[in-house]
Amino acid sequence: MSPMRPAITQNPDIRYLGRLLGDVIRVYGGERLFKQTEYIRSASVDRARGVAPAEGVDSGLDALTLDDTLAFVRGFMLFSMLANLAEDRQGVAAEPGADVASATAKLSEHGVSPSDIVKLLETALVVPVLTAHPTEVRRKSMIDHRNVISDLMALRDTGARETDHGEPIDEAISRQIALLWQTRPLRRERLFVRDEIDNALSYFRDIFMPVLPSLYARWDRVLGQRVPNFLRLGTWIGGDRDGNPFVQAEQLRTALGRASGSTLRFYMDALHELGAQLSISSELAAIPAGVRDLAAASGDEAASRRDEPYRRAVAGIYARVAATYEQLIGTPPPRPSRLAGEPYADAGELRADLATLGRGLAVEGNGALGSGGGLARLIRAVELFGFHLATLDMRQNSAVHERVVAELLKVAGVEPDYLALDEEARVALMRRELATNRPLGSRFADWSEETATELGIVEAAAEAHRRYGAACIRHYLISKAESVSDMLEVNILLKEAGLWRAAQGEGAPHAPIMAVPLFETIADLEKAPAIMRDYFALPEIGALVRARGHQEVMIGYSDSNKDGGYLTSTWGLYEASLALTPVFEEAGVAMQLFHGRGGAVGRGGGSSFAAIQAQPPGTVQGRIRITEQGEVIAAKYGTLESARTNLEAVTSAALLASLEPERLSPADNERFTQAMTSISGLAFEAYRGLVYETKGFREFFRELTPIQEISGLKIGSRPASRTKSNRIEDLRAIPWVFSWAQARVMLPGWYGVGQALRDFGDDALLKDMAQAWPFFRASMANMEMVLAKSDLEIAAKYLPLVSDRAVGDPIFERIREGWNLAHDQLLAATGQTHLLADSPALDASIRLRLPYIEPLNLLQVELLKRHRAGETDPRIREGIELSINAIATALRNSG
Repeated sequence: MSPMRPAITQNPDIRYLGRLLGDVIRVYGGERLFKQTEYIRSASVDRARGVAPAEGVDSGLDALTLDDTLAFVRGFMLFSMLANLAEDRQGVAAEPGADVASATAKLSEHGVSPSDIVKLLETALVVPVLTAHPTEVRRKSMIDHRNVISDLMALRDTGARETDHGEPIDEAISRQIALLWQTRPLRRERLFVRDEIDNALSYFRDIFMPVLPSLYARWDRVLGQRVPNFLRLGTWIGGDRDGNPFVQAEQLRTALGRASGSTLRFYMDALHELGAQLSISSELAAIPAGVRDLAAASGDEAASRRDEPYRRAVAGIYARVAATYEQLIGTPPPRPSRLAGEPYADAGELRADLATLGRGLAVEGNGALGSGGGLARLIRAVELFGFHLATLDMRQNSAVHERVVAELLKVAGVEPDYLALDEEARVALMRRELATNRPLGSRFADWSEETATELGIVEAAAEAHRRYGAACIRHYLISKAESVSDMLEVNILLKEAGLWRAAQGEGAPHAPIMAVPLFETIADLEKAPAIMRDYFALPEIGALVRARGHQEVMIGYSDSNKDGGYLTSTWGLYEASLALTPVFEEAGVAMQLFHGRGGAVGRGGGSSFAAIQAQPPGTVQGRIRITEQGEVIAAKYGTLESARTNLEAVTSAALLASLEPERLSPADNERFTQAMTSISGLAFEAYRGLVYETKGFREFFRELTPIQEISGLKIGSRPASRTKSNRIEDLRAIPWVFSWAQARVMLPGWYGVGQALRDFGDDALLKDMAQAWPFFRASMANMEMVLAKSDLEIAAKYLPLVSDRAVGDPIFERIREGWNLAHDQLLAATGQTHLLADSPALDASIRLRLPYIEPLNLLQVELLKRHRAGETDPRIREGIELSINAIATALRNSG
């Protein structure tokens, strides 16, 4: 018999918001709906606590009509959304020590000084990269109301009883919950790329732009000097074409143009505030010549400001930014200047003028006016965001590149059948082409649609460099990279737009956009070191990367997981990172790893703080980029405070991973590595044996889970599969993980691990690894969270959806056996009495929400039965989609 688990102490904010939601349901949904909802909730909570038996007790669900079902699911979905908000506010998602101040203190214990940290940051680069991967099921309108509630709760924390508008705070929060109740949660139309651009832009504009300068100000104080600009922003939205035919040159231009417009408006708003603040009179303060020159050049001759040179200078700077806006965006700014101004050539010119003001303010008194406040934050913002805001990555599949290059070579009369050449011949041919600046293409050629589209994209990228500066696009990612030729093909395409310039004399080629391979499958990860060694061995490439100083490699968690299972994927990424390190050292180039992580553990999710610290020694060195996508963006960056918390976590983890001494002895490292290699092989066999070698598994998966219905959700612009095939190999990783989560199996996050740990057999060594090795500890912690959220008893309710039970039942029993093994082996290795015993806050969070998920799963099963039986009532389809939305909201990191 397992020991008693501690009772859940409910977050007071959850009780408060839950009570308000109940009041709203009673008022707007009616007393009958309120009582039904409360009965179902109480019955489910009693079952979860063991107060009532799991079977044989009326759940209350059978009494719901279809209309009742839709309203009930909305209510439970809103409760989960509000519970998530409350937990975020109480710091459930925050981790101890996950901030730069704590990391600095910890490093000082190892003799690492603040100066040592700053020296690392001079060459560091840490970038969260927002992508449009479709795992955010909520409409932005819902998220916006949620954020207003968060702001009102923060105001309530201060003891205030009224809002700034004189409304009682409790009433204001209740009103927002009522608005949520009456807001349609589902999208009616599929998202367009422009919608995804605007959604991401709202985070950049409203969260990142104000937060980053304030974080830097905090870090300046912690480290005792001005910190280099190492933390920046990235995005894929508008540049990621892999499997998305809707991203073309027009979308790239839209993404960059809208980002630039937001950035310049942010600067103008800040300058407007600055002009109001800098009322310094020349009659009371010494004014340096530089400031006087700016004031004189402004054209501001108002008598009322004759003795206020800083205001006049700011007015002139504002006029120039307004002119820059009109030049880059093509329309006048929302608040035009009454003065004439010349557009800035680049952000560096704007920063120079702002720095002149800063130096002038520092002359008087103790210099405090020039070292902080709004001007200092604006200078930092200009340094970070330029005129582009976030660096936009381009991405396309290697198969597309080789077809386009083949057509270019054929039309140019260089090579009639490039696709027939072997790798050696391809590399030799492209090296000859890259040695000259002669383009292969001609504007008079009659290109295929695919080639014309790809050439249009690189031309748009070149145009963007001229318009916004080179920082607007730095990376061209190559999906399914499998060879050196895959990278050279991208350089050929860049050359067509003048973004590759051949070496002159003994110099290096010039390529402002880096070709970045994305290694995704287990086999590709194993080949990555050899591919990069051969790439660096090419003289022109070696010269290029040494001149640049670093080269990026992207490693993909999602497809490697779908290919080989959770543990093999995680270990394959670790090994690839470790094996790449000497390759880069031999080439004399800094390695920059780009981690393609999803929200769910099955796609690399989990704690970023723990994951970065668990990277192999010597592989971070201050340079790391990480994707942030779907529901994770709203969870991590939905409010100013949560954004600060998560950016602190990523940054402090990068510092610790780069500068903290190695924790393992060479002997432990050797035996742990050998053990993991063996365990990974066993896990791979178990996972592949089930997913790819079991007859009928593909059909079982498609019938047990709501994968078919998820494919119809309007949550992204990309198709669910790369091709029209229904093979698991061709299914995108997101719907693969998402659908298993909906059915509460969550197979991609654990299957095969239990069998592998059992068959490995050395329990004492596994305990040592869980205790002493950050990699193994983080891997087990992520799997533990998945196991805690999964429920095979609920998953069994989905079995009637499988048409061939003779095939389906044995498969499900194998899954159940695998889960039990994973559960038991994890507890044995970690020494815990139950899942999450060492993480009581997370344990309480998950246990709190499980009773709210079970009724949703049961309703989803019934609705799926009716839908698949051919019932056409549109409320059934809507109910399924609402249940998917509600379950994903409750599980949080589900896709």
